[in-house]
Amino acid sequence: MVGLIVARSRNNVIGKDGAIPWKIKGEQMQFKELTTGNVVVMGRRSYEEIGCPLPNRETIVVSRTKKFDGDNVLTANSVKEAIKLAKGKDVYIAGGYGLYKDAMALVDIMYITEVELEVENGDVFFPIFNEMEFDKEIGETLGDDIKYTRTVYRRKK
Repeated sequence: MVGLIVARSRNNVIGKDGAIPWKIKGEQMQFKELTTGNVVVMGRRSYEEIGCPLPNRETIVVSRTKKFDGDNVLTANSVKEAIKLAKGKDVYIAGGYGLYKDAMALVDIMYITEVELEVENGDVFFPIFNEMEFDKEIGETLGDDIKYTRTVYRRKK
């Protein structure tokens, strides 16, 4: 299974100034629940923002300019290579834009958290995709000050 996991604002922003442009208590809980015990694939900048492999997960960094090797971290040159390195384990694509764009044709399922927020001056956006290729399931809405809704897109057979 190849999944994609992202949180995006109403205006499709996923990043601003090298970081996620919001801090919402509990919003990242789904990421941890889904990815723990599995393989997380992310781009070099996303990995460098975090600074280390995620606990209890295998991390594969897609980079053509740097090599990361260590406990629970590998490097791949492409999304396809990263999926091969996962050796049949469940894979979650975790950003950024370039990886999401490259992975869009490969994903079976997308977990998209829709954050009810307009982000001004965002500089990284989630790629446009054909929603007709997916069945959409709108989940629960959570959050106190800033609401967010869990949405799942499953690729149609």
